[in-house]
Amino acid sequence: MAGPLDGIRIVDMSSMLSGPWAADILGDQGADVIKVEPPGRGDHVRSLPNRSGGMPSMFVNVNRSKRSVTIDLKSTEGVELLLKLVETADVVVQNFRPGVVDRLGVGYEATRAVNPRIVYLSISGFGEHGPYADRRVYDPIVQALSGLTTVQAGSDTERPRLVRTILPDKLSAVTASQAVTAALLARERTGEGQHVRLSMLDTVVAFLWASDMGAYTFMDQPVEPEKAASFIDLIYETADGYMTVATMSDAEWRSFCLAVDREDMITDPRFATPAARDLNVNERLAFIQERLRTKTAAEWLQILPGYDVPCAPALRRVDLISHPQVQASQIIIETEHPVAGRLRQARTPARFEGTVPSPPRGAPRTGQHNVEVLTEIGLSAADIAALAESGAIGSEHIAGEQDLATAV
Repeated sequence: MAGPLDGIRIVDMSSMLSGPWAADILGDQGADVIKVEPPGRGDHVRSLPNRSGGMPSMFVNVNRSKRSVTIDLKSTEGVELLLKLVETADVVVQNFRPGVVDRLGVGYEATRAVNPRIVYLSISGFGEHGPYADRRVYDPIVQALSGLTTVQAGSDTERPRLVRTILPDKLSAVTASQAVTAALLARERTGEGQHVRLSMLDTVVAFLWASDMGAYTFMDQPVEPEKAASFIDLIYETADGYMTVATMSDAEWRSFCLAVDREDMITDPRFATPAARDLNVNERLAFIQERLRTKTAAEWLQILPGYDVPCAPALRRVDLISHPQVQASQIIIETEHPVAGRLRQARTPARFEGTVPSPPRGAPRTGQHNVEVLTEIGLSAADIAALAESGAIGSEHIAGEQDLATAV
């Protein structure tokens, strides 16, 4: 596939979301991503609901632009095969619990022994040390431990609340993809690969520190319990729906007051300065809410931009697809999958003018590329047939079996 990472081969041993989506991002940017799955069942995500043609939507969305091989990593032949594949690769991605890959014989040291230039990415829940290191982890666990749920609640005294999307998993995937490209750049300069370790907990804490941990930044200043945030979370009711409005600067506050025919509020001492508006945040937001209820969302979305006031509708997911800005930006693309049918997905968000990526390939069927990939790394038809017979690789996919029969 064309793209800035064309020529880079990634062996993706990961499952669920964080590792697979990290590899997916790199595949969308041109890398050749080979997804290694257990024979017979594949990635657990393949068993999830919301399916078309037997392909779950989540699998389709985080495993596109990949090829699938099925290798039994609990067998000696399977491990040997995986290491042979690593010899041809630039990157390995795995998100097993700490220690598992070493016990299997496919950890960093084992892969480095056959390919010293390998960039090996390990994603974990809590890191490799500490009392939580060996525990099973899912997204809500990291949200709770990182403090994200109390940030979402608005204060330390309110009931903690989850962010209603799997943010730690997704953020770890994005962070991981950036870390891999940084390590590949370092390899170009030094000639050496390296082990890159990333935990979901590390990722979310760093994410929060940018803006939500300000009170804990200066160590010589006392820390008070986080106070309750404003009672309105910047989603306002209008006469017929919901929208958001932001008035951060003096100019935006003045413009909003003019737009709603309340010029007197510009010089009101409670709102005349940024500090005063912050001190009187509930009164300020209550005023905004009162004014927005007087017209429909569509009316305000016509009026407020004319005064250069930042605003937007609070769209439902079903409305997002047809919104004029989304359509004009061509964010949503449509493709045809040979099994799942017509797909609607988000395009690669970074747009490269000099190394334009090819359109994303549809997510693979389980073991779809066993013959293709193993032939590329030098195995004969007889070798592949013997591995399938021993169970070291899978032959569960009908097309794969037909290809194998033809190759033999």
